[in-house]
Amino acid sequence: MVDAVKPQGCTNLKLRELSRVVTRHYDAHVAPTGLKNSQYSLLSHIVLLGPIRPGELAARMRLDASTLTRNLQPLVAAGWVEQGPGEDARSRSVVATEAGRAKRAEAQRAWKHAQLALNARLGNERVAALHALLDECLAALEEGETDDE
Repeated sequence: MVDAVKPQGCTNLKLRELSRVVTRHYDAHVAPTGLKNSQYSLLSHIVLLGPIRPGELAARMRLDASTLTRNLQPLVAAGWVEQGPGEDARSRSVVATEAGRAKRAEAQRAWKHAQLALNARLGNERVAALHALLDECLAALEEGETDDE
């Protein structure tokens, strides 16, 4: 069966353009808390999942280990995250400090304003459809990755 629709343009370019615009939107809301959007996301994952091994955190966030290490450094330097020993002598653990939990709560309020503003601008129905489409695409691409191995 031949597809009746033929996509035009580069999907990667379109996704990157959308990502940059959406990131700027969230950064504008979250920046007054002293965090970048990516730092808020990382801190949120650590608060919700920690204490957690760096490798597991990277996998959960779909990041490679070097990106995670680089992104953790400012959070550790600010005192919002601590890295310590893990379950055994060979492992490490990442955990949010009390200051990190407070910073995450502050940033979460700013993030919520960003989300509501984006929903208002795009419309709740369009945002829900976008989320569903992105989830479907992620699942299909991840399924393809395991088939390729």
